[in-house]
Amino acid sequence: MPQKRRLLVTSALPYANGEIHLGHLVEYLQTDYWCRFQKMRGHKCLYVCADDTHGTPIMIRAQRDGTTPEALIKQSHEEHVRDFADCEIEFDNYFTTHSEINREFCYKLYSSMVANKHLDVRSVKQNYCPKDRMFLPDRFIKGTCPECGALDQYGDSCDKCGATYSSSEVLNPRCAICGSKPVLKSSEHIFFKLNDFKSFLKEWLPTHVPKDTARKLTEWFSEDLHDWDISRDAPYFGFEIPGYKDKYFYVWVDAPVGYMASTKDWCNRHGNDFDEWWNSPDTELYHFIGKDIVRFHCLFWPTMLQNGGFKTPNQVFVHGFLTVNGEKMSKSKGTFISARTYLNHLNPMYLRYYYASKLNSSSDDIDLNFDDFVARVNSDLMGKITNLASRGAQMLTRNLNGRIGELDNAGKALVKKAIEKTQIIAQHYENRDFGKGIVEIRAIADEANRYFDEAQPWLGIKNNPESVRPVLSCILNVFRILAICLKPILPRYTANVEKLFAEEPYKWADALSPLENHQIGKYEYLASKIDEKQIDKIVHDSKSGAQDTNKPSESKEKIMINMDDFVKMELRVAEIVEAETIEGADKLLRLTVNLGDETRNVIAGIKSVYTPESIKGRLIVMVANLEPRKMKFGVSEGMILAAGNSDGGLFLLSPDSGAKPGDRIK
Repeated sequence: MPQKRRLLVTSALPYANGEIHLGHLVEYLQTDYWCRFQKMRGHKCLYVCADDTHGTPIMIRAQRDGTTPEALIKQSHEEHVRDFADCEIEFDNYFTTHSEINREFCYKLYSSMVANKHLDVRSVKQNYCPKDRMFLPDRFIKGTCPECGALDQYGDSCDKCGATYSSSEVLNPRCAICGSKPVLKSSEHIFFKLNDFKSFLKEWLPTHVPKDTARKLTEWFSEDLHDWDISRDAPYFGFEIPGYKDKYFYVWVDAPVGYMASTKDWCNRHGNDFDEWWNSPDTELYHFIGKDIVRFHCLFWPTMLQNGGFKTPNQVFVHGFLTVNGEKMSKSKGTFISARTYLNHLNPMYLRYYYASKLNSSSDDIDLNFDDFVARVNSDLMGKITNLASRGAQMLTRNLNGRIGELDNAGKALVKKAIEKTQIIAQHYENRDFGKGIVEIRAIADEANRYFDEAQPWLGIKNNPESVRPVLSCILNVFRILAICLKPILPRYTANVEKLFAEEPYKWADALSPLENHQIGKYEYLASKIDEKQIDKIVHDSKSGAQDTNKPSESKEKIMINMDDFVKMELRVAEIVEAETIEGADKLLRLTVNLGDETRNVIAGIKSVYTPESIKGRLIVMVANLEPRKMKFGVSEGMILAAGNSDGGLFLLSPDSGAKPGDRIK
């Protein structure tokens, strides 16, 4: 076991002006995997983040929505916290840049800039909207690209040809807020003299950021580094700069300071010392970021820290973008998908597994291909990995009292091989090469399935059940090792595995100790296959801009039926005589019901509320003359009636006392 470490880890702060989407999750999921892995290894790891809350876009949107910036960011914070939690992302602290702690750190860093004479104040000409009475950031100017002539482009870059330019170069500029033509107006701005830190950066970059990123950034070092404008004019939502009226820190000054503020907030609430976490040489500081913000994190941020007397990051890890079906995410195609829209239709474990299978330590883009997504999850996670637990545990509990026995020589060899692989997987995880780790996990599962098929325990179980106990014991041990390795990626899934094996939450070292002569619990289905129709619904909802309200949609137009339609239904009292779960179905139970003169099989979507044991013997109401329906899991010969509410409650309808099976409801 490696020496215990102390790690402080951050992800880039999501902007409070929008919802979390699948592109964002590339970063937060890989950071979450890495932090969970470090904690499983026994290291002290603190994962902090916060909402990025300042800037012109927040102010403008609040005005448009008829609210205040404070109310807007509060609502956004609640939504972000909810979405992250539902995606199984576990921050140790999730804070906000709109806080007194963040302001104090900004002032401290700024005062160091002043004291060390690294600031310059000079007049600059900027686009100003007379109608809105404000200076316009580049993204609030639209016009014609000066390079290719493309219309309706932003004031800093062209989406069509990729050119970057100054907003003063845009042809036919207009205010993106009101559409009026801006004018150039002078204003004093405060600049941070980045070139003062040129030597520091040339030495720092090669050892603290990825090689390709360092190489690209140092291309600028052939000439003086440009000064960085750290001020913005009122109106602006942010922190006012000390000593100035109507001048505010540019959002990219206080946004990374949010890492420090979130750490400080956690320390305040847990009785820890901030300097011990941030400035101690014993602490490893890591930032996970996207390749679009390397300039801020690898040039400006380390110089701010170095000048302010704070420790700079040990490493800045840079990842690529997400494409969907090989293309940039698109709202019109339904591939710009919010986390909430995804969660409305699919369990987060599928996305967590798929992203892990694609992620590596480079800044290459990764692609979410829907066909590959469905195939890989259904084939690997379900068909190979979960299948081991399903086959082994059910056979063991049904025929051998659910007790893992001793491993025979063949079983010991297979388990030993799997244990040895955990060292390789751990190294891949440490290097953030999660895709390579998944390859090793999949290979172990393949070998275990081959062993199971060759042993054919389903034959021996009939005549000599005890002869297959070593086979099932081996298979379940291998599955347990896989679950431990998957815990950083699939935490809730593995929590159910821990329950199955009746064990405490797994540490990484637990994989080194096989289970023998151990009683397992009742097997409950761990996951079901993805239905392609679920993907279609996600795309449909994203394309139509459907927003989650946590309530079912209500149709404004009610569908009416006449009395002739109603009297066609034969409603009868039925007794549930048997009930069982259906393998691979998240919501369904298979019921055997007694109608007095016959019994029927009914498949009902009530598993989320009722267990088989809780409804056995219960009288219910069913539609008895419904045409049998062939479903994926069998034929359903009727429909039971239930009521639901907007909170997701479900209630079976039951007749009054005295009713008996077969009674007709009139």
